[in-house]
Amino acid sequence: MTTNLISRPSKRRLAWFQGFMAITLAALVSMATVVNAAEPSAWIGTWMASPQATWGPDFAFPTKIPATLQDQTIRQVARVSLGGKHIRIVLSNEYGSRPMIISAAHVALAGSGSAIVPGTDRKITFSGKASITVPPGAPIVSDPIDLAVAPLASVAISVFLADETQVTTFHWDGRQTAYLVKGNQVSAKRIKTDTTTDARIFLSGIQVETATPAGAVVVIGDSITDGNGATIDANSRWPDFLAARLAPRNVAVLNAGISGARLLGDRMGVNALARFDRDVLSQPRVKTVIVMLGINDISWPGTSFDPQGIKPSAESLISGYRQLISRAHASGLRIVGATLTPFEGALKGTPFDNYYHPDKDKLRRKINTWIRTGGEFDAVIDFDELTRDPLHPARFKSEFDSGDHLHPGDRGNKAMADAINLDALFQVD
Repeated sequence: MTTNLISRPSKRRLAWFQGFMAITLAALVSMATVVNAAEPSAWIGTWMASPQATWGPDFAFPTKIPATLQDQTIRQVARVSLGGKHIRIVLSNEYGSRPMIISAAHVALAGSGSAIVPGTDRKITFSGKASITVPPGAPIVSDPIDLAVAPLASVAISVFLADETQVTTFHWDGRQTAYLVKGNQVSAKRIKTDTTTDARIFLSGIQVETATPAGAVVVIGDSITDGNGATIDANSRWPDFLAARLAPRNVAVLNAGISGARLLGDRMGVNALARFDRDVLSQPRVKTVIVMLGINDISWPGTSFDPQGIKPSAESLISGYRQLISRAHASGLRIVGATLTPFEGALKGTPFDNYYHPDKDKLRRKINTWIRTGGEFDAVIDFDELTRDPLHPARFKSEFDSGDHLHPGDRGNKAMADAINLDALFQVD
């Protein structure tokens, strides 16, 4: 005899429960499908300007900025590489000796000149507040801002400094006009002023929230990377052209060039070994770093830049490259070496016309041979081969030359970016 342990009412309840669970599971599966269909997103750097310490009047170049600001608004324009649905702004007081008070800040899509696009002006907050005090030596990241930006779009960042503020952190060769005006004009539709500069003041980074997967390439270099010789307000540095090529692949390009930068020496910014963590390894979702450094290490000694300097040995420069390679690989990054471009006749007719010397060029060629054949970089970009005059290999091709025989012009910058094998930037060995 079989005993039925479930009464008829219990069977009806079980059938109801089984039906309820089937409907519930179907709903959960449907919800999971919707969640999975939505693209995940994360923050990534889309623009940067490496912070530098200002220098005194004894140096060869003026800083192009006032020593202090008070009751003034600065409006700065920057073109992003990747776009995103939200944006964050990074300001830096890295070389400040006292706290810096940001009294107010806004961001908008940039129009022409100092104008902003109507309807896009947004207040920037920091930890929920419109004003914030930035300690000496620190960066500050804004709260997420509900402003969608397209790839390669330009934004205008306006910062008001009510209190007297020493300008000790900047980026000398910004290649973009910035506007300084009296009073709080962070929300002005257009800044009307005759006071401008092409340096960056306190602005060091822009981040966007974008769909994944996405990655970043950081280019660490000197004035050739920073854009000296490129047209101002034209976004025509070679990393700008590279950004246009990589944006469709959802890859950002961050320009960590500093005019006058050196691999081993300080002066116009600290040496690359000192700033590698800040400018490269700390960048969110960076995948690859391109290194184009060394020409100033070779050529500055004995010039007005570095009258008492001694030309480095090839061994010391190679040791510096190896340090960057080791640190990049330890952080899981691919590192690409770029050869040093020709420079015979560089800066001729200026106080720096001893920048070039045949012995310096001999060292440059020795370093290039190691970059090409040493096998220690994950890939090589041969800018020397691309830009040298085939009839006079120590000189820049005339069609690529900005005119000073050291820096490429806009056409040369585009050729450099177009010559890069994009797949080699991310190839896994």
